[in-house]
Amino acid sequence: MRPALFPPTFASIPVNPLLDQLQPYPFEKLRRLFADVTPTKDYAPISLGIGEPKHPTPSFIQQALADNLAGLASYPTTAGSDALRGTIASWLERRYGLPKMDAATQILPVNGSREALFALAQTVVNPIAGALVLCPNPFYQIYEGAAFLAGAQPYFVNSDPARNFGCDYSSVPAEVWQHVQLLYLCSPGNPTGSVLTLEDWKELFDLSDRYGFVIAADECYSEIYFKPEAPLGSLEAAHRLGRSDYRNLIAFSSLSKRSNVPGMRSGFVAGDAEILKKFLLYRTYHGGAMSPSIQNASIAAWNDEQHVIDNRAKYKAKFSQVTPLLQEVLDVELPDAGFYLWAKVDRTTGLSDTEFARGLYAEYNVTVLPGSYIGREAHGLNPGQNRIRMALVAEVDECLEAAQRIVAFARQHKNT
Repeated sequence: MRPALFPPTFASIPVNPLLDQLQPYPFEKLRRLFADVTPTKDYAPISLGIGEPKHPTPSFIQQALADNLAGLASYPTTAGSDALRGTIASWLERRYGLPKMDAATQILPVNGSREALFALAQTVVNPIAGALVLCPNPFYQIYEGAAFLAGAQPYFVNSDPARNFGCDYSSVPAEVWQHVQLLYLCSPGNPTGSVLTLEDWKELFDLSDRYGFVIAADECYSEIYFKPEAPLGSLEAAHRLGRSDYRNLIAFSSLSKRSNVPGMRSGFVAGDAEILKKFLLYRTYHGGAMSPSIQNASIAAWNDEQHVIDNRAKYKAKFSQVTPLLQEVLDVELPDAGFYLWAKVDRTTGLSDTEFARGLYAEYNVTVLPGSYIGREAHGLNPGQNRIRMALVAEVDECLEAAQRIVAFARQHKNT
């Protein structure tokens, strides 16, 4: 057979058309916003833009990883080791007061909660016409991308400042619920820091029972909080409401924020055994197995709580100093949990979120994320508009320096 005179162009190569629905990631939008800005050289750069923990990784976790490098010589199993699943089960039972879990069927290790949040949609969504995935707004963009690439459409429920930034699910029409197959939520929330109550969970479980959708509970910020009581978890709520089979509920957690190991990519999913059985099948084909070396380091991390207490104390110290400073010039409150401040800027400065972020970067070399970049226009508004997200992930001195620069910038642009 004679070769073609001309090779095929890129346009002729078949690709998944659903990829065309994906929007640029927030940090790509931020890069474009700053593209023609040269920040002042009077200040060293400080970024509050990305939620990447900057506290040091505990040395005992590093040592556990080094001590188990022999695991690199073995193919991992998708289900993970009995030891890791058992360790996660014990942590869940301690943390949330749960009855004994079946580590073999109700828990699955994953390579960080991000990839699992995406992959679950590919497992549970039936891509029929009209399929919907419910998402909070603003939100973690993985939820939207997972919906599109599973062949569904996202439906956004706006956060409400009057409800402590919670979502009003009673506002969703019945004809929408009838098409919902998966509901993503984040508690404690990104970026708002809000935590669902037991009453919120009862409402969602009742809706899930009525309409048959799966709840994906993203709980990666669960161990960073500022009140005496720890945030209520989804499995804990299910147990307290008499739902210990965790039907149609999958909880996601991670070591990234809890233990300052974002590079380990280690987390877990837990909940409905029937869904996890299908999820394990999907992941076996998808190749979602955790390295034995990472598994052993993860066991060490989940088994130790003192480093988590110490880490939480650092965040409390930062937020207790930074929040009052920023309250002098912005509309911002201490969140329930998480490591973000979610501040409204337009009333005090007269600037939009993008104008504020761009000006702050140019004049004081501090990066914050415009809230509109992590929200969508839905039901007549983008709930992130005129807000900024600040990730207080660095050590306290750097966060205080950033706050002082923000105060100076806001005072210069005070809305008169």
